[in-house]
Amino acid sequence: MSWILDPIISLINYVPDVSQDSRPIPCAALQTLRLENTVITTATHIPGDKVLIKVPGSCSGAALVTASICRVHFIVNTTSTSRVHAEAWLPDEWYGRFLGVGNRGVGGCIDYDMIDYGSSLHFAAVGSDNGHDGNDDPSFAEPEVVNDFAFRAVHVEAVIGKQIVEAYYGRPHSKSYYLGCSTGGRQGIQAALRYPEDFDGILAGAPAVDWNHLMGWMVMLGIYIGAPNAATSPSVILFELWEVVAAEIMKQCDALDGVEDGIITEPDDCHFKPSVLLCSQDKTTDCLTEPQIAALEKIYQPLLGSKKELLYPRYDPGTAVMGGWLLYFRGDIMPMSDIWYKTVVLKDPNFDFSNFNLSTIALAEKVNPGGISTFDGDLSAFKKRGGKLITYHGRADTGIASGISKRYYNLVAETMGMRNLDSFYRLFLVPGMSHCMGGRGAAYFGQFGFETNAVNTTRGNILLALVDWVENGAAPDTIVGTAYDGTQRSHCRFPQKSVWDGEKFNCQV
Repeated sequence: MSWILDPIISLINYVPDVSQDSRPIPCAALQTLRLENTVITTATHIPGDKVLIKVPGSCSGAALVTASICRVHFIVNTTSTSRVHAEAWLPDEWYGRFLGVGNRGVGGCIDYDMIDYGSSLHFAAVGSDNGHDGNDDPSFAEPEVVNDFAFRAVHVEAVIGKQIVEAYYGRPHSKSYYLGCSTGGRQGIQAALRYPEDFDGILAGAPAVDWNHLMGWMVMLGIYIGAPNAATSPSVILFELWEVVAAEIMKQCDALDGVEDGIITEPDDCHFKPSVLLCSQDKTTDCLTEPQIAALEKIYQPLLGSKKELLYPRYDPGTAVMGGWLLYFRGDIMPMSDIWYKTVVLKDPNFDFSNFNLSTIALAEKVNPGGISTFDGDLSAFKKRGGKLITYHGRADTGIASGISKRYYNLVAETMGMRNLDSFYRLFLVPGMSHCMGGRGAAYFGQFGFETNAVNTTRGNILLALVDWVENGAAPDTIVGTAYDGTQRSHCRFPQKSVWDGEKFNCQV
């Protein structure tokens, strides 16, 4: 039996009102539905069973449909100069739950993998293109389009999506959920802050909060090794030397948690000393020059502002073994930051990143396009209405420093004057996991639905754990992840730590 069937059985155990095949209207009839500022372009029934379908826009050519669904494509005019394209996948067998999904990067792409995952678990799943088409849509320079990207698209997909769901099934949803990672994680936090009524439960992975400083940090990582003029820079570190760096980091820090397994459980305990890799008369291979050593020392330190204030946490040691250099250390400016600064912040397609510095980051934070920063710790309205928030972050994240999730959790605790947020907010840190999934750790726990997950209960599926928390009050203490090789590990909720007792890891305060 495949792993995906057992979580569905688990869901049945706490469905308050299962109504199968109770559609009062045919799928195609939804094209006649009239909703405010909305046009439903197509409504087509698809039998599912892993059918490939074509998708619109410039992001991808096809998507997989696992469950039998009514597929609805619609366009919402958010203002006179902006619009959101979205899809609702309405399963034939619906359990009364709504699921909004987020996006990735700065690309305007509907996340079909997430929608398919949600509908396969009997959620009515809705996702949008975030208000623009792909990475190179020139409309991304327009302020209202940025507003869609920063906060409005997920709200629109929730509001309109729920109306489509009610029209199709003849009854409203029972509970509303959100699922996203990276940019999608930031969108989930933003939804809790701006629109606390939209979702009863939010699952936000590796959230790209403190967005303006994140974008600046991404640029600075490239600059440290010579971008945008890496071809002539003495700081550039070639790919083969990153293998040397990765091995040295593991040599210095792998055993800190009590077991040598290629995973640094707590990167904050790793104080990497790159100076041991310095070339000398006696060491001329598999070594680094002084400019390269200086670059590494900057990479593995927090980004500080002009007054030595913390702008963004450091790049996590251990990410190098995940091939992290392929993302940030190729000798160019990270494309995501390149687009953001040139198109949105500076509105200068010819900007020379040789002129980028802390002042440029400060300008972005001051402008804060669309209020995108998402670094407000006041979740009181979301908490008051009973909302539940789960975030997770890989400790070997090659894209977003995992320290930002600790920092945001602490910001919420400080802002709300709460020493313990367990009643409504839980953060799970995942040793050895890369960006959103993957890596050497036990990195699969139902956050995306890939078959590597072998634990078929709410303990091993974080989305189902969120449902159980919202609907049954059963808050997750740990989440069991599964690695590529089938090994499993329980991930602790922050601020608990994962401690090796000589035989296994346990969660301790």
